[in-house]
Amino acid sequence: MGKEKKLSHDAKSTTFLEDVRNAFSTFKKRLVDGSIGTKLSHLIFGVGNLLHGQIIKGLLFLSLQAGILAIMILCPTINDTPYGWKALANLSLKNVTVGGEFDPLTGEMTIGSDCKLMILFGFVTIALIVIYFLIWNLNINSSYKADLAKRAGKKPTTFREDLRELFDGKFYVLMLTPTCIAATIFTILPTIFMISIAFTTYNQQDMNELHTNLFGWNGFQNFVSVFTGEGSLGMEINNRFLPVLGWTFIWAILATLTCYFGGIILALLINKKGLKGKKIFRTIFILTIAVPQFISLLAVRNILGEYGPINTLLLNWGWITEPIGFLGLKPGDSELLAKVMVIVINMWVGIPYTMLMTSGILMNIPTDLYEAARVDGASTTKMFFKITLPYVVFVTTPYLISSFVGNINSFNSIYLLTGGGPTYTGYQAGGTDLLVTWLYKVTIDQGSYNTGAVIGIFTFIITATITLITYRRSKAYNEEDTFQ
Repeated sequence: MGKEKKLSHDAKSTTFLEDVRNAFSTFKKRLVDGSIGTKLSHLIFGVGNLLHGQIIKGLLFLSLQAGILAIMILCPTINDTPYGWKALANLSLKNVTVGGEFDPLTGEMTIGSDCKLMILFGFVTIALIVIYFLIWNLNINSSYKADLAKRAGKKPTTFREDLRELFDGKFYVLMLTPTCIAATIFTILPTIFMISIAFTTYNQQDMNELHTNLFGWNGFQNFVSVFTGEGSLGMEINNRFLPVLGWTFIWAILATLTCYFGGIILALLINKKGLKGKKIFRTIFILTIAVPQFISLLAVRNILGEYGPINTLLLNWGWITEPIGFLGLKPGDSELLAKVMVIVINMWVGIPYTMLMTSGILMNIPTDLYEAARVDGASTTKMFFKITLPYVVFVTTPYLISSFVGNINSFNSIYLLTGGGPTYTGYQAGGTDLLVTWLYKVTIDQGSYNTGAVIGIFTFIITATITLITYRRSKAYNEEDTFQ
């Protein structure tokens, strides 16, 4: 087994080296064997296409090059923050205009440079450079393709023919291009920006007090403070990080398993032969899904609150002498009771989803399997553990993993129910806070975006690692053909 893994690893390494070698070989071939137009296309986009009579395509490549170079050289500004080569220089966060000075003309404090925009525009400029080289490669490929067509005695494709091919054989390119652009703008760049903030001194509260938008790079100091307790929030992170991390794992595991197996059991009960009123039961549980989750959670919070109807009834009946802190909404409440309650309440909003999904899966399990098991004398319990459960788990493994990751980042269930309480004096992180709710408090309430970015990175590393390891070890990945 070890030898097979080693051979597989070597094969992957060889493939990667071959790809690199082929890339250099292709570049050399286009440069040496290409026409004069192809050679010039390495410097001026679209020249090869223009010389081959592909006017529209050549002008498109040329205009894209001119536009990107104009941005890089002229460095247009937005809110006094430039793009282009100046944006790359500004990534050092040293070429700044200091704010916090009184302006007698406006009667206000000057803000100066905005380091957030300087970082963002710097990364946008880097993305623009990457796009430039992608267009550069496409322009050379297009010209060389026209060279090969002429050598074969054919005419280079026209712009109309290229469009027809784009809407036919290469339709996937047409569909994926906007998706890739949107993913870059709305996912990749914000993620890179968030990661970069973790290496800065960006604290909005301090900046507001100083009337400035200036901050600088501080390397790995924010990460070090997680373990040493240094910095403005260092003590809180040092004392509360491990308890919050531990509770996050406990919550994610219990919330996932209770809803998952609860949904399976409920689906088995509702789909049981001979049960009357199945549609009514399904409708009742579907209504739980139809009602927005935040309404359900806030309603439960009011019901179980200090002055809610449950506490009022218990007080009136004389069963208790003071309100019970079911949800840990005030200091001194039972942290354990609050944690138990949020897990139980989460079952109410989570089980119906699993029930609906499992109901469809149960209907697709071959009845021959159950009939054969009955002939062999298998009991109902044995058929459940040997047939039903393995089949359901196999099909729903991706859902189970995504549900676990979703529960790690379950903001609504905790924040709307307990607000992270019960609170600890001097700390933002309460007894039921997850990493994601703690991150919200650190960033929104205290404005410590650098510390929040560190917590966000740790959360991402944890969820990504668990997801990859779990899925790679699951039967859904290793035994894909088992139930096909």
